[in-house]
Amino acid sequence: MADLAPRTPGWLDWHPSPAEPSFRLPSGAVDAHCHVFGPQAEFPFAPERKYTPCDAGRDRLFALRDHLGFERQVIVQATCHGADNSAMLDAVRASGGRARGVATVRPDVTDAELRSLDEAGVRGVRFNFVRRLVDTSPKDALRTIARRIAPLGWHVVLYFESADLPELEDFFASLPTPLVVDHMGRPDVTKPVDGPEFSRFLRFTDRGDVWVKVSCPERLTVTGPAALDGEREPYADVLPFSRRVVGEFGDRVLWGTDWPHPNLKDHMPDDGLLVDHVRRIAVTEEQRRRLLVDNPTRLYWPGER
Repeated sequence: MADLAPRTPGWLDWHPSPAEPSFRLPSGAVDAHCHVFGPQAEFPFAPERKYTPCDAGRDRLFALRDHLGFERQVIVQATCHGADNSAMLDAVRASGGRARGVATVRPDVTDAELRSLDEAGVRGVRFNFVRRLVDTSPKDALRTIARRIAPLGWHVVLYFESADLPELEDFFASLPTPLVVDHMGRPDVTKPVDGPEFSRFLRFTDRGDVWVKVSCPERLTVTGPAALDGEREPYADVLPFSRRVVGEFGDRVLWGTDWPHPNLKDHMPDDGLLVDHVRRIAVTEEQRRRLLVDNPTRLYWPGER
């Protein structure tokens, strides 16, 4: 067996013993954004990766799903695996129908490969526009792939930062598929929720078939407090942004744990406390049902009630 690459210095592993949530998730709840890393010995990381994570395989992901009370998951291809979707597909296939996948593909992907991914449970492709994680803007590749996947009924998952939206939004709007935006487009939460930057993001969401993940407050927060040590009111600076999106686009919002939380630098949140935080993002029973059950089911298990 080849030598295993050491993890990136300073890497934070997933929380070893998350709390049991006090929030009982509604029946059919979906964790709509999570990942698997390796295990590296079985599913090597991509040579071109920007980070080397800890192992975080399917068995641990499924155990967390059950511990938190989710019935289903959407497993999003991690950038550390590049366009080799083997680890993600292995987890989706092992889930017994309880998971769907979001893949990374290249423009030369064949129709047969796309059909195979579709049959395995893939329902979208992800493109990363965060500058520190990619070497070049993937516009040309995305334009080509979006045309290829549109007949399958798939969507495009976009990861970008709010400061880059002005130069990207017209291009995004031209794509022939639904769009799903990771982590609210990474707003700068030190700026006003009703200020020009976030208002632009809301207008972009309103103008097309755009869905938004109100996830990852642990990535966006500046002042916290962190979801650790029993904290019941974490990430106060992110909350107004999440509530605004849920209030305005209740039928197009999603939520996910982002386990195992790649590339966090400051702290590793307790996933049980993150689930409890959902009650503060979606403040009514109807909002919670749409966020956790109705919307992800419509997008990833279409045709089911």
